[in-house]
Amino acid sequence: MSGANGRGANGRGPNGRGAAALYAVFFLNGIVLASWAPRIPQVKEQLGLSDGRLGTALLGVALGSVPAMPAAGLLVNRFGSRPVARCAALVYAPAIALPGLAGSLTELLLGLAVLGASVGALDVAMNAHAVDLERRTGRARLSSFHGLFSAGALAGALLGTAAAAGGVGVRTQFTVSAVVGVAAAGLAVAALHPAAPPPPPAPGNGGGGGGGRRGGGAGRLLPLSALGLCVLLVEGVMTDWSSVYLADSLGAGPGPAGAGYAAFALAMTAGRLGGDRAAGRFGSVRVVRRGALLSAAGALTALLSGHPAVSVVAFCAVGLGISASFPLVVGGASRIPGAPAGTAVATVSTTGYFAFLAGPPLIGFLASHSSLRTALLLVPVLALAAAALAAALPAPEPRKRIPLPLEDIPRTR
Repeated sequence: MSGANGRGANGRGPNGRGAAALYAVFFLNGIVLASWAPRIPQVKEQLGLSDGRLGTALLGVALGSVPAMPAAGLLVNRFGSRPVARCAALVYAPAIALPGLAGSLTELLLGLAVLGASVGALDVAMNAHAVDLERRTGRARLSSFHGLFSAGALAGALLGTAAAAGGVGVRTQFTVSAVVGVAAAGLAVAALHPAAPPPPPAPGNGGGGGGGRRGGGAGRLLPLSALGLCVLLVEGVMTDWSSVYLADSLGAGPGPAGAGYAAFALAMTAGRLGGDRAAGRFGSVRVVRRGALLSAAGALTALLSGHPAVSVVAFCAVGLGISASFPLVVGGASRIPGAPAGTAVATVSTTGYFAFLAGPPLIGFLASHSSLRTALLLVPVLALAAAALAAALPAPEPRKRIPLPLEDIPRTR
């Protein structure tokens, strides 16, 4: 299908090139962050941290991201998503080296705060850019963008697991990751094309007060934000604690322990790559609700089995179940009447990613007062809450393609 300024559907033309660059940014986001997750047990051991002190260190990511994400939303509104994504990616890629260089709890906390600030800003900017590209092309693709994030997370998890099993030092791995990441980020963000102009306000929804409609939009954002909080809290806990659970609670070695998160990330990737198609066929509410129930069953199986191999398979079920949920939340937020798409996306992203980053420290706190297995019972509880909140997703709207303005088409030389 080709359009006026188009050819985005078949990968050629400005829309196609912009989509390819944005896919690369999502992939880079995933691979950098996930390369840290399988090495958490080694960092914990090297610094002599308890579960509670590790939870405190992991709080650094949340402390960095919480102020960065609303600030990034304001910057996106002022300057557009492309320049914010460019700056954030070029800070985020080298920041992965900081946890590997840490020699104390304080240094680890500060390094993770820088990493959290940069990833938080990048998350807001790239999601805003993805919503704009969906609107521009008239094609549902948010889940597939997040699928590339998960593919990057899988690649990062496999690299981290292989490095751990092969005896590669944490500092060496993260330094190499930072150097390669900066080069890749520079190439990817340079190819992002400008955002399209915002759509005109709907009748009765225009510029001035509009208090009633805005209030309705804000009211509908609350349950969507709660849904995003639940699913990303599950994802964040699985990212940081699945390897630790297999290593400390079930006695798995460094390689098998890292495989737990790799299995989770593989299932997330598969589910997200097919998420747009599944939602189109079965509806967003059904996909999120049934997926959340699958995640709850998988989490309970992993916690009750006591066998590393069974737990790794169960982690696949957790990942597959929640895989498409957050992309559908982001897409649903952008369709709420009375709420500007950029503001709505920033709201659910900030709430969700705060949960993604704050969940792991919460597990550390709970584990220090009980046990890690008991603390991780929070995962199936959150999955069941997500199933109950799935009805908050708005119905999809008919897709209309918005041509790229001529002045925004990149000129070739």
